[in-house]
Amino acid sequence: MRPVVIAVAITGSVPRKKDNPAIPVTVAEQIESTHEAYEAGATLVHLHVRNPDESASSDPALFAGVLEGIRKHCPGMIVQFSTGGRGRDQSARGAALHHKPDMASLATGTVNFPTIIYENAPALVDQLASSMKENGILPEIEIFDLSHLYGMKRLMDEGLLNDRPHVQFVMGIKNALPVEAYLLDLLLSVLKRVAPNATWTAAGIGRHQKDVIEWVLQRKGDAVRTGLEDNIRIDRDRLAASNAELVRVAVDLCGKYDARPATPAEARSMLGLKPVA
Repeated sequence: MRPVVIAVAITGSVPRKKDNPAIPVTVAEQIESTHEAYEAGATLVHLHVRNPDESASSDPALFAGVLEGIRKHCPGMIVQFSTGGRGRDQSARGAALHHKPDMASLATGTVNFPTIIYENAPALVDQLASSMKENGILPEIEIFDLSHLYGMKRLMDEGLLNDRPHVQFVMGIKNALPVEAYLLDLLLSVLKRVAPNATWTAAGIGRHQKDVIEWVLQRKGDAVRTGLEDNIRIDRDRLAASNAELVRVAVDLCGKYDARPATPAEARSMLGLKPVA
């Protein structure tokens, strides 16, 4: 069976405990939820942090606290900080990168979200990419539109990215990429032209999460993504009890396609990351 990296996006910046009480908000909750997901098979965690009122935060101390806890309790797990812009001041989006997580998200273009413009001006993208390069952080390139692949290519041409980026296609956010299998195939065909050495995954938002996981597995993607950031439900009638429950769903889907969760060491090798000392 081939190994697949299972990424878990534990919190995000949108869902609140009123939407699902399992959303981990505090540092302690995030460490515990990540550990449960790790035990269930996740080997990459995507982190947002929250203020006490549950709003999105860029506080480097909060990121550092979660990072320390994960490294203590989840040996070898890949830690990825978000530099996303929903609810965060642009000037602070890279404020925690000096803590040197393994990875960080990087959007390469602007896109309309349902109620805001998710703004990623070229100067900001360059600044974040430069900071990641300085700190030895592997970017995960977040693709919300076809043009963002060419934004990634520009960074590669300018030496801000290496020739083996990790790419995530985000499908199902209103006003951005719809959830259509033929669009994923189109995006993959462009990816192979502009970055043939890239690794890739895709995220399905809300009720589309399982569909997109299956599409990725059918196309032999390097990773799948799950977690409460993207989807707070197991089905239309029941909320997910935890991030770990969503990870277990992803593990079961892997089994349908002759795949299995990658170990932490395998995950690091697949994404070109250094092994843990």
